[in-house]
Amino acid sequence: MSADDDELERIRQRKLAELERESQERAMESESRRQAQEEEARKQQILRQILSSEARERLNTLRLVKPELVDNVENQLIQLASMGRINRVISDAELKNILLRLTGTQHETK
Repeated sequence: MSADDDELERIRQRKLAELERESQERAMESESRRQAQEEEARKQQILRQILSSEARERLNTLRLVKPELVDNVENQLIQLASMGRINRVISDAELKNILLRLTGTQHETK
């Protein structure tokens, strides 16, 4: 083999290694997206069980303005439900009261 052939083979090996690495990264990203989608589906399923349709609609509307607050409320509700502390459907009026208490607390602490 000549020096040019050796150089060409090294370039091929580097390119092959790079393509394999990129393929693995895409596979990992795809798996991460799939897991995130599954987690979101599980979260939405729990919220459908514990919130009335009006309450879910309120949270979806509020998410446009205060996404962090909605994420916080949803996570707290899911945690309470998983601990068995929510044993009925939360109405829109009850959700409004929860949100008022949380936002009132947040405004006081600022």
